[in-house]
Amino acid sequence: MLKTGIEGKASSVVDASNTAAAVGSGDLPVFSTPSMIALMEAAASRSVLPYLGEDETSVGTMMEIRHLSATPVGMKVFAESRLVEVDGRRLVFSVAARDESGKIGEGRHERFLVKREKFIQKSEAKKGHSYD
Repeated sequence: MLKTGIEGKASSVVDASNTAAAVGSGDLPVFSTPSMIALMEAAASRSVLPYLGEDETSVGTMMEIRHLSATPVGMKVFAESRLVEVDGRRLVFSVAARDESGKIGEGRHERFLVKREKFIQKSEAKKGHSYD
């Protein structure tokens, strides 16, 4: 059963693939904001998986973060999440990231519980439809 207090963790090492220059969010060789967000999402997503049915998963719907400090190539980065609100299918997490020197980011992340097959079917149904 999902309840507040569930915590998650994820980690990575800053390398050429997750820098701002590599992902296009800037041109510097430092850990990118999109990569930090992905790490925070991974921590939150993984934390609730053991509480879901085989046909369920969660999808990210909102991220509100501050990237506080740059991390150079070669350093380890860590993300932590804590489930702070459960409102039906809506899950709200407090998220934070740090490197080996200290805090590099913080914020709030929202996810929704979905049925895997139904979600994929709805997504696939968009093919061939243009609303331009």
